[in-house]
Amino acid sequence: MTEDPVIADTLDCVGLFCPEPLFQTRLGIDAIEVDELLEVLTDDPAAEEDLHRFANRTGHEVVSFEKDDDQMRFLIRRKK
Repeated sequence: MTEDPVIADTLDCVGLFCPEPLFQTRLGIDAIEVDELLEVLTDDPAAEEDLHRFANRTGHEVVSFEKDDDQMRFLIRRKK
């Protein structure tokens, strides 16, 4: 049995569109400690590619990504 990850902060970006979810994610990552998780909730279709690219480019890790209809949930671990 694995424990649920501890989420340091949650960003509710539902209803916000590009580039706002990306900007808020960038600020949210900076506000948490290394190895903590940021949860991002969004319904912006561009966010799927934008947030994966952001994590790869900045050296953070998308721990999980879930898509349910139009809603998406990212868990991003701050790595540095």
